[in-house]
Amino acid sequence: MKLYNYFRSSASFRVRIALALKGLAYEYVPIHLAKGEHRHAAFAQVSADQLVPVLEVDGVRLSQSMAIIEYLDETHPTPRLVPADPIARAQVRALAQSIACELHPINNLRVLKYLVRDLKLDEAAKNAWYRHWCREGLEAFERQLALLRATQPDAAYCFGDAPTLADCCLVPQIFNAQRFQVDLSGLPLTMAAHEACMQLPAVQQAQPSACPDNEA
Repeated sequence: MKLYNYFRSSASFRVRIALALKGLAYEYVPIHLAKGEHRHAAFAQVSADQLVPVLEVDGVRLSQSMAIIEYLDETHPTPRLVPADPIARAQVRALAQSIACELHPINNLRVLKYLVRDLKLDEAAKNAWYRHWCREGLEAFERQLALLRATQPDAAYCFGDAPTLADCCLVPQIFNAQRFQVDLSGLPLTMAAHEACMQLPAVQQAQPSACPDNEA
């Protein structure tokens, strides 16, 4: 397998966590988003939407982190990241999508660049935008976890006692929240799940600092 990736990309980070949890080896192909390498003609032949991550498997290229992780779960089901039970599966997907579909899209790099380049926001205003929407999204995530804890009072991770697709999404989001100095107080369930994930060797292996294209 070959992973087209940017070390700070949350979506790429999700896939790296999933690959590491499953113990799957892959070739790392860096695509520097901040330098616009995803806009180059050569990468357009790899990714129609010119985004990362892209996972290449036997010559077939798969895009979108959530679809990639579910593919990995179906083809390499141990450890399982999406539960087999339909209700549990929907609950895990809801947690994951609250980050991947609600929170992350309005705070990703191209949105932040648009705010500065086209709407002429200064750095302070851009950061205020990020912190507002990130905090609002994480508060919603915390409320979801609180509802789930009614039936899972001792859950170590977002859902149950093993990391799932939801944790693959949470860890990168908290990484970026910390970069932008988002207030993370008053989110005890969210941060407890994050801390549990951070104890896992696979999550440490997937960190941006461990990537070959990492920039200090």
